[in-house]
Amino acid sequence: MPHILILGGTTEARRLAAELAGRPGVRVTTSLAGRVKRPGAVEGEVRIGGFGGAEGLSDWLREQGVDTLVDATHPFAEAITANAARAAAMTGISAIVLRRPGWHPRQGDRWHWAGSLAEAASLLPGLGQRVLLTTGRLGLGAFAHLTGLHFVARSVEPPEPPMPPHTEVLLARGPFTEADETELLRDRRIDVVVTKDSGGEATAAKLTAARQLGLPVVVVRRPPLPEGVVTVPDLAGVLDRLGV
Repeated sequence: MPHILILGGTTEARRLAAELAGRPGVRVTTSLAGRVKRPGAVEGEVRIGGFGGAEGLSDWLREQGVDTLVDATHPFAEAITANAARAAAMTGISAIVLRRPGWHPRQGDRWHWAGSLAEAASLLPGLGQRVLLTTGRLGLGAFAHLTGLHFVARSVEPPEPPMPPHTEVLLARGPFTEADETELLRDRRIDVVVTKDSGGEATAAKLTAARQLGLPVVVVRRPPLPEGVVTVPDLAGVLDRLGV
């Protein structure tokens, strides 16, 4: 029975686990970091918590007889992806990175690319005063020095301090519609949006709403992938490579 470990936490990871769990003769385990208190339901075996770096993960892969590692984490989970690539190399098992395609600007978009949250913060004073911040609950410290701006920070769970002094926290989980996002931008009088290039449809509506309203959007680029990793853009690509 082939054993497949999915490093999860994304919609794609849950869909892959459901697909594999329904197939006879396949053992599937999904690993969740445990940072989200109320993760979505996952089919198959579930493991919660870290492994202890690449060495700990490689030990677990050997002990559990894992045949294939699928990294289906968030595109910005840089440390986890690096550890997964190292562990796969250390153990000699096959590894696949499932990465949804990133977003691309369309006609009418006013995007400003940034290489980091700190760079994104440096761009804001010249773009607006009321900011919709959709970069997740971590990393708000990069904006904490911007005391003259008003932030609406949206995340699934409460963000961790430090954060800007004038911050309204909005707890919400996607997917969001264009109508929802347009209403939010108008209601909060937002004049600039900050997001990471997460890709996918669940949170893309804010980009459409910003385009329609003529608002600038600061987009943080994805971190580079480790050298030599095999990437696929969707579930079908993973299943094809797994051959199950």
